[in-house]
Amino acid sequence: MLIMKAYSMDLRKRVMAAYDSGKYTLKQVAERFEVTSRWIQQVRRRKKLEGTIAPHPQNQGRKPAFSGKLLEELNEFVKHNPDATLEEIKDHFAGKVTCSIVAIHYSLKRLGWRYKKKRYEPLNKPGEILR
Repeated sequence: MLIMKAYSMDLRKRVMAAYDSGKYTLKQVAERFEVTSRWIQQVRRRKKLEGTIAPHPQNQGRKPAFSGKLLEELNEFVKHNPDATLEEIKDHFAGKVTCSIVAIHYSLKRLGWRYKKKRYEPLNKPGEILR
């Protein structure tokens, strides 16, 4: 997957300075700096509405429902209640976190738990043989 980086602030400033000087048309500025005229329009609009030409911060995705202290609490709960269902875990944490059963499943997976024979067990380490 190709991930595009935002244009640098230096380029943004040079493009806006060239366009704001009034000596060049939008198309000429776009060709000179090898950007699209649509991008220049978007930067101008952002400057007008938000007062900045800086790029928007990149989205880092959805934050996990359980993190930090809550994740540790989930780990302890599953240690003491290995036969609890995802629904029971959700009910236990109802006052602390609002999330789906799938979010609980992924949090348990991150902690290294798996559901096996009606109970949660820690994952085996590679090469380890259980007897």
